Amino acid sequence: MFRTYRSIKFLFTGPLILVFLFFVNLTTSPHEWWFQWAALGIGIAWVISLLRVLRLLIFLGGIAALAAYVRTRRWN
Repeated sequence: MFRTYRSIKFLFTGPLILVFLFFVNLTTSPHEWWFQWAALGIGIAWVISLLRVLRLLIFLGGIAALAAYVRTRRWN
């Protein structure tokens, strides 16, 4: 569960890190775009984090659907 929490956190902090790196690149060396390599790495990590969070949401949705099904079957 801790890995999923870190993934949710990274979904918000990853883009902020990229914005910071973009401005650092723009101010230090505007003619050399090293920022794109950092964006590639952080983008791959961001997609993996997104998939991890989506997997948890699908799992929780399945548990909620099962609970709703069991609840309706018990009352009939």
